[in-house]
Order: sequence, then C-alpha cells, then structure tokens
Amino acid sequence: MSDERGPQETSRGRRPRAWMIVLAAVVLLVDQASKFWAMSALSSGEEITVIPRLLSLRLLLNPGAAFSLGEGVTWVFALAAAGAVAGILYASRRLRSPAWGVGLGALLGGATSHLLDRLFRPPAFAQGHVVDFIDYGGLFVGNVADIALTGGCALLFLLSVRGIPLGDASGEERLSSTPPASSGSSAA
Repeated sequence: MSDERGPQETSRGRRPRAWMIVLAAVVLLVDQASKFWAMSALSSGEEITVIPRLLSLRLLLNPGAAFSLGEGVTWVFALAAAGAVAGILYASRRLRSPAWGVGLGALLGGATSHLLDRLFRPPAFAQGHVVDFIDYGGLFVGNVADIALTGGCALLFLLSVRGIPLGDASGEERLSSTPPASSGSSAA
C-alpha cells in the first residue's frame, strides 16, 4: 500500500536528517581547517596562551584515544570511528527530532573527522595520528572534533533522560505501512 503521508509530513520528517548532515559537514570542515592551522602555526613547538593556566594552544599528534591511551592499536580506533559513522547514519534513518539531529550531527562530524585523521594522516593508512592542539590547563589536549563529540554525547544523554524519542513517538512509521481499518460497511 502507498504511503499516505502528505508531502509536507514527508519533508518535515527528512528535515532533521538534512540538518544533521549539514551540522556534521560544518563540524568536519571547522575541525579539519583548525587542524590545518595548528599544523602550520604550532609545528615549531610554540605554545599560545589563551587564558593563563586554563587554556592554551600547542600541537600534539595523538596516536591513541583520549589521554593517549591505546597508542599501539591505532587501527582499532579507525575501525571504531568507521563503526560509529555507520551506526549514526543507520540510526538517522528514523530521525524525526531536531534535537536528536543536532546531537547526532555533532557526533557524526566529530567521528568522521577522527576517522579521516586515522585513515590519511602519517605515519600510515589506518594508523594516522589525530591532531590535538587545545590544551585544557595541562589536563588533556583535544581538538574541535572532541568538543563536538563531547557536546553531542551530553545532548543525547539529556534527550534520553528526558524521554525525547529519536523517531516519531506516535508510531506513525508503523501505522503508515498498515492498511487503514475498515469503516464497518462492505461494498459486496
């Protein structure tokens, strides 16, 4: 049976996914541009103080995950990032919530940027180092993708706690594939 949703409903359902993709592209571009800047401006080992003792900029090529953990298994992080990107794209097929679109877009952009670093940066394919350059008072060093990933995770956690669904809570997706109930009168 054909989909009985009107064109306005169908386009409204696609809009959060489109905005998710746009946000992911913005995160990816800003992250990669900032890493390009960091590689050129900070490569000589200099440090730029932004807020004394709290925030500075210094280049760090990270072969591991957060806090440089897992330095010898960089290829695992490439696989994890690829899985995250695939999982987000798969989940977004049900996306109807603009807020979930923002959270998933931030995650998709950050994960895609990290995946590109892992795949195409030195020392080798699928063993690349992530470019980190935002030093948080000596606690850890990150990048724009890390900010997007952290913000996206926090938003998705809040949406989950508040019970805001990813897809249509009314069950419209299930109902659109079932034939309408008969009105009680038959034509034969």
